[in-house]
Amino acid sequence: MIIKFICRTPFLSPRTSFFSSKRHFLSCRPVKLSFCQNQGKLTKIRCGINLNTRSSMSCSATPAMAKEKEMVQVDRILAAKEDDYGGVTVEMTNEPLDPSVFASLLRASLSHWRQQGKKGVWIKLPIELVMLVEPAVKEGFIYHHAEPKYLMLVSWLPETANTIPANATHRVGIGAFVVNERNEVLVVQEKSGRFRGTGVWKFPTGVVDEGEDISDAAVREVKEETGVNAKFVELLAFRQSHRSFFDKSDLFFVCMLQPLSHDIQMQEREIEAAQWMPFEHYAAQPFVQGHDLLRYISDICSAKMEGRYTGFSPVPTVTGFSAKKTYLYMNGNVRTTGQQRPLIYG
Repeated sequence: MIIKFICRTPFLSPRTSFFSSKRHFLSCRPVKLSFCQNQGKLTKIRCGINLNTRSSMSCSATPAMAKEKEMVQVDRILAAKEDDYGGVTVEMTNEPLDPSVFASLLRASLSHWRQQGKKGVWIKLPIELVMLVEPAVKEGFIYHHAEPKYLMLVSWLPETANTIPANATHRVGIGAFVVNERNEVLVVQEKSGRFRGTGVWKFPTGVVDEGEDISDAAVREVKEETGVNAKFVELLAFRQSHRSFFDKSDLFFVCMLQPLSHDIQMQEREIEAAQWMPFEHYAAQPFVQGHDLLRYISDICSAKMEGRYTGFSPVPTVTGFSAKKTYLYMNGNVRTTGQQRPLIYG
């Protein structure tokens, strides 16, 4: 007699990799059953078992099955890319994954990476997998930084001093000194922030966006706040302060711009008023004269207008590490090796 059957398995083989997002089925090859001729009893069963898989992300395990999965020998690790500093980075997809499965897989991976002598381990978790944060933290991971759609976790494996760099430590801002041919400066009054309702006239200011050059940020902020088109000329000065925005340090760059248009169309959402003001009127404001920083900036701008000060112009450069264009801000009167003309861009 030949019996052929297919049945859904209620268990996982000790060598089965259960975390590969599969639903498992047990298929048996034909089983030949032999009976004793005289007694009519079953005396021998020969059964070959094959384990097949069907793609599925759902694994509706009972508590008993979940406990049994924890006992299963893990024979796979998380996919990771090696970095240039002796570490690895795991970038998770947004497909659902059971936290207990992830925990087992992570433990096996960490053991493997320790044997390889890896140092820092980074895990990039998309926001859809927030439930995996807890098992990762239990395995020694800490928060490094977060963005709108992902969280970055990190762990230092060796017993040596941790050399993983901290998250971004500075915010970058700009102030735009826009002066026209009549020595008038573009100034605004803000609707919010510390200057709201004070009557103080100030330069357009703002924060540099991620991936944005300082010179481009200055042009953009002027356009957004006042509607004036302008051209970046020079970087005049910068200030560094600490423990400001979310306890991070702050870099503030004072930029000089040349207006390409003069009609003002202010941004009503943030700006209360905007105008062209004689520079001496701006500088004479009690608020400007009463603060060292603003008074220094005013003196620098005055010296620049009189030709007694030279700032830094953006010089496009390409490094040997990357083909991306970057800017080196430098004095325009300086000659570099092999060049026969002043480096003036602006």
